Amino acid sequence: MMTLQEEVIALLKELSAEDLQKVLHFVETLSAPVSAEGQRKSLRGLFAQRGIDITAEDISEARKEAWANFPRDISLD
Repeated sequence: MMTLQEEVIALLKELSAEDLQKVLHFVETLSAPVSAEGQRKSLRGLFAQRGIDITAEDISEARKEAWANFPRDISLD
């Protein structure tokens, strides 16, 4: 049975030079340190800081309003 590293190396050997370049770029991004500024923030946290509380009911109501007239006939004349 092959180790995980051996499996990855075996698959890499089958890739084209172009695909290997893509893999290299991907691996470099995985190993690069992530700064605190580069991390994504939760939208929930962003809204919480502004005192906005969006409930499931609010979302449901917005969906009903958005889809109320769908589908509708539109003319592209």
